[in-house]
Amino acid sequence: MSFNILIVDDSKTIRSVIKKTIQIAEVPVGEIFEATNGEEGLQQMKDNWIDLVFADINMPVMTGIEMIEKMDADQILEKMPVIIVSTEGSKTRIEELFKKGVRAYIRKPITPEMLRNVVKDVMGDYDEQ
Repeated sequence: MSFNILIVDDSKTIRSVIKKTIQIAEVPVGEIFEATNGEEGLQQMKDNWIDLVFADINMPVMTGIEMIEKMDADQILEKMPVIIVSTEGSKTRIEELFKKGVRAYIRKPITPEMLRNVVKDVMGDYDEQ
């Protein structure tokens, strides 16, 4: 089983780091898609089969939170698992994100082990499938 993954972050460097970390973590990947903000992320979700989304919170045009709110209002996108990857880590913000349906939160910087464990928690133990 492999996952089509969408990385939504306004930083090209961070998107590259997340892609590389996914590879090092040996997460089974079909395709990796990218978007620079929530609006582009929503379009990618509508244009492609996406199994898992990694998203930043603070982005221009449309934030990660605004993107999640729009996903929640869409019957097809509302169940799509979202993992937030951010430097912002206030307890209040994280609680707010989980209430909006975010499945996991990873604080930057991320490690391959951290990413692998979170993906397994969110998507199930893909090693056994």
